[in-house]
Amino acid sequence: MSARDRILAKLRQNAPSTANALPDVSRWYAEHRPVESAVEKASRFRHFIELAHAEVHSVTADNWVGVLHTLLKSRAIQKLLVAEGTPHGDAVLDDLPPRGIECSVYDMAIEAWKSEMFNDTPASLTAARAAIAETGTLILWPDENEPRLMSLVPPVHVVLLDASKIYNTFFEAMTAEGWKAGLPTNALLISGPSKTADIQQTLAYGAHGPKELIVLMLGAQEGGAA
Repeated sequence: MSARDRILAKLRQNAPSTANALPDVSRWYAEHRPVESAVEKASRFRHFIELAHAEVHSVTADNWVGVLHTLLKSRAIQKLLVAEGTPHGDAVLDDLPPRGIECSVYDMAIEAWKSEMFNDTPASLTAARAAIAETGTLILWPDENEPRLMSLVPPVHVVLLDASKIYNTFFEAMTAEGWKAGLPTNALLISGPSKTADIQQTLAYGAHGPKELIVLMLGAQEGGAA
């Protein structure tokens, strides 16, 4: 037996056994995480994402576009990037231009309008697929209607979140949403505006990408108006 064979034989002999059953992850979460109501999930999500310097507003199906208009005007933002062909994008395209907010759409390859995207797009609106209460995290699944640059480039990122899609934990979100059946090319987990701790290990917000994250929480009955 060669030295190589002896080394490999020892490694195989001492390798940990894989015969044991896989851990029951569902049972662990059932025993270690409380079951929360929709109201509790919304309240906890809001608490944690606001700790990360995000701004949250409770809205309804009837007033969210009006709240969005007020937020943009208060920041002197007169242009918004939206996703045409989505219910929320089309609602904004119908309502905001007559009220003085120019709405642009992501309808061509980024190479054709990169300069405008990076230099003349002050804000964007996207929708969240879901959220995680435990960490105050938004889940976005970019697609052809809402490419990921919409949430990574504009200085102000506004996210419309259906409060019924707030899950207690990341595990609950993955199982309830059926992630094992297929994932997008990119899945984004967002917990506040951009930040960095590269300089002297001091956490700084608004370092690159979105300097503000605004969440419009739709249908939340977690108490307390924005």
